[in-house]
Amino acid sequence: MDDLQLGQVVRSKAGRDKGRVFVVVGRVDEQHVLIADGDLRKIEKPKKKKYKHLQRYNDVLLAVKEKLEKGESLTNEEIRRLLEPYKS
Repeated sequence: MDDLQLGQVVRSKAGRDKGRVFVVVGRVDEQHVLIADGDLRKIEKPKKKKYKHLQRYNDVLLAVKEKLEKGESLTNEEIRRLLEPYKS
């Protein structure tokens, strides 16, 4: 499941956060990624989540991806604003 990339928009399919929209902010290993939404899960303490518990959107937030790849700081407010269109 190497199809998830930094900045990718995902929805949780399992757990307490089921149905919430997140963005991928890091990789842990071949089964886990780190996700944040700027609200419940802040960028300072992202959630470790298994690939199989995430529904993938085809959208990648380029602003998030570029900042993470360059090592620049990303704020929770930015993440919330960028994820707003995906919340139902």
